[in-house]
Amino acid sequence: MSEMKVINFMGLRKASMAFSGILLLISLGSFIVNGMHMGLDFTGGTQIQVSYSETPDLEEIRASISDAGYQNFEVMNFRTDDDVQIRIQETGSADADRVEAAQASDRIVELLQSRTTAEIETLGSGFIGSQVGEELREQGGLGMLVALIMIMIYISLRFQFKFSVGAVAALAHDVIITLGFFSLMQIDFDLTVLAALMAVIGYSLNDTIVVSDRIRENFRLLRKTDPVELINISITQTFSRTIITSLTTLLVLLALFLLGGEMIKGFSIALIVGVLIGTYSSVYVAANVLLMMHLTKEDLMPPVKEGEEADALP
Repeated sequence: MSEMKVINFMGLRKASMAFSGILLLISLGSFIVNGMHMGLDFTGGTQIQVSYSETPDLEEIRASISDAGYQNFEVMNFRTDDDVQIRIQETGSADADRVEAAQASDRIVELLQSRTTAEIETLGSGFIGSQVGEELREQGGLGMLVALIMIMIYISLRFQFKFSVGAVAALAHDVIITLGFFSLMQIDFDLTVLAALMAVIGYSLNDTIVVSDRIRENFRLLRKTDPVELINISITQTFSRTIITSLTTLLVLLALFLLGGEMIKGFSIALIVGVLIGTYSSVYVAANVLLMMHLTKEDLMPPVKEGEEADALP
């Protein structure tokens, strides 16, 4: 242990608490002022699928639809490079939008056909009501809440209750700040972003468990070491693993962001933000909570069963 240079991570614990507090305040303030910019998965709208006889330019399609007066829409490939899915956000009452959906397909196809020499075939069209979006939003929020509760129970059983509080605090911290980034930048929040948030929870949890496992092991081995120094030792021992894992993950996510196309851009952004903030929280937030709750070696010692002490006497 003496050969290893221990990094004083916990020397910055007060600064990290202030930093996390500022990020959380900015995120919550953005929720209040800006709200979330919900994507079509949650707001509802018209969906049109068409097939071109030759590969189309998606940017030209977006420009054509924008010139026609539509503002909130998505254009993406969905099966092959020749197949295009167009989704236009709900703008009025449900009844009005159903009438609009019945007419939108022909109108959009006629518009696109007038801008290209390729043949366009309509594969399907329909209307997705906002009620479906509300159900998805409620189910997604409920799913995330259930996930956090189950994680808290699991870590309480595997480690100790104080570790579960630290882990859940770190996960809630990551989710709120990632959502706050989307709110602040007004990036569309859709089902792919919700899936990314669940992935962020899993990634951050894995990082936190690795650090927590080392802290628990060192509390049992280094019983005379001060808790702050012991946590510094534990984080230092796992730090290289944390950095390597985060950097390799970020390389893949940057490739997805740059080359993955419009369809998964929100997904990749959410994961990039989540991995960065999750790496930070596994080092500072979870460990800070353990210190605030005064974790000691007695918390981690296995309970003595009744009668064991008497049996151990000569």
